[in-house]
Parts: sequence; C-alpha cells; structure tokens
Amino acid sequence: MWSERRKVTKTATVSLHGNTYQVDPALAGRYVELAFDPFDLTRIDVRHDKQPAGTATPFTIGRHSHPRARPETPSTGHAQPTGIDYLHLLDDTRGRQLQDQVNYAALLETAPGAGQPTLTQPPSTRTGQDHR
Repeated sequence: MWSERRKVTKTATVSLHGNTYQVDPALAGRYVELAFDPFDLTRIDVRHDKQPAGTATPFTIGRHSHPRARPETPSTGHAQPTGIDYLHLLDDTRGRQLQDQVNYAALLETAPGAGQPTLTQPPSTRTGQDHR
C-alpha cells in the first residue's frame, strides 16, 4: 500500500492523481492520509491523525493506477514461439472430419430426367377472394 497526504476541500472531496474522491464531511478542511494500492485507485482508505476515517468513494475517476506504478515483469522472460500453427491444424482436422460426414456432391445432383436441380415452389395463395 502506498500513501499520500491531502487536504480535504470544503465540499468533502480530495484529489489524487487526477481523480476526485468523496470523504466524510466531518473531515472538510483537514489534512488526511490516503492509503491505496498503486495498481487500483478505485479503493482508497482514509486516515486522520493516524486513525482510520473510512474509505474515499470514487467521485470522478480518470486514472485507474498510480502514474509511477509499473506492472511486475517476469524474471524468466517471455515464452518463445514454437512455430506450430495450432489453429491451422485444427481447421484441417475438422475439415477432414466434415468431408467424411457430408457428401456435398450428392447435394448438388440434378433431378432424374431434368438438366437442372429442382426447386420446390411454395403453395400459391388465393387471390381475388374477399373474406369477410
């Protein structure tokens, strides 16, 4: 946890790195200590005279982490690429499985005695009749 000292405004707000937080109105005009996780500026603990004084409620949040907070970097470095295209392998395998299951050529065969595939027409609706 990091902490910084701030003065509470007359409207019971404090500012911290571009963000505004609402605090207990009894702290207006006083100096408080704001304790926070530098990677999460949405939760701020308030202390006055080294005593807990509640939490600061986010009022206006523009920044979610402390400007000098840096994410931890792994000491082992990054993993090296393997050169294997797993998505391509899965796509090829699935394509072969589908070829064995679905015969697309049979779906496009023409109807017997006709040169073109047949299409079924929906039944025609009655026209010209008045239904009352």
